[in-house]
Amino acid sequence: MTHTLLSLGHGYSARALSRLLLPQGWRIFGTTRSADSAGALAETGIEPVLWEAGAVRDALAQATHLLISAGPDSAGDPSLRLIGDAITARAPELYWAGYLSTTGVYGDHHGAWVDETTPLTPGTERGLLRVEAEAAWGAIPGLPLHVFRLAGIYGPGRGPFAKVRAGKARQIIKRGQVFSRIHVDDIARVLAASIERPNPGAVYNVCDNDPAPPQDVISHAAELLNLPEPPKVDFRKAELSDMARSFYAESKRVSNDRIKNELGVELLYPDYRSGLQSLLEAETA
Repeated sequence: MTHTLLSLGHGYSARALSRLLLPQGWRIFGTTRSADSAGALAETGIEPVLWEAGAVRDALAQATHLLISAGPDSAGDPSLRLIGDAITARAPELYWAGYLSTTGVYGDHHGAWVDETTPLTPGTERGLLRVEAEAAWGAIPGLPLHVFRLAGIYGPGRGPFAKVRAGKARQIIKRGQVFSRIHVDDIARVLAASIERPNPGAVYNVCDNDPAPPQDVISHAAELLNLPEPPKVDFRKAELSDMARSFYAESKRVSNDRIKNELGVELLYPDYRSGLQSLLEAETA
């Protein structure tokens, strides 16, 4: 049997998963809102599907697996809004469904540890919308849903080196602040491991082993580049976008024991130091 994945909102993490699955003979449909980007998708081996109800329904009818990356907005989950009835009808025929959520659903824990059993107490609008979206997907009868709560994502094209090289990086200092992170290639490995070992109803935190203050990451990036350490700026005086400032409203350390113990995942990049080193080596290869 040919495995066929429908990727709703085929973004950064979904593309990383595709790079693992395509060599195994998978067929992958990826949605796009732009006809201009369809060609670029096709060049990577993905069958592009325009974000239009009829086209997405047709792809869903052929899917054995479903990945949902498209995030919610103020009106709810866009995928359910577009084809919720079709997903409900198709749900019992799917082998696996994965929903990419965020560790923001836990809210602020003042630097304390959280795991998948921690109550969901989001402190931001984005976090609240994610809690509601998780619940909406979980309410679909017969859907073999797996929820993946992703920490801060980095990887090729999404690292601190460009800002450090340009002299635009700052070490934003907020006492007690820690974030968890995850390299995009490790997200792909977690998703692939779950596909191989389905456990409908499971929730997984997807993060590395080393929650760390954000300024430590910036400082290490400068060190790897042999550049001066970026200046330190007090959070209260920092010029930040509303989005960036909201990230600093929450501080927590996220446990990843479940992906290791249940899925047997061995992270390629267990901390930001190994992850940044790999990005730098890839740039110079």
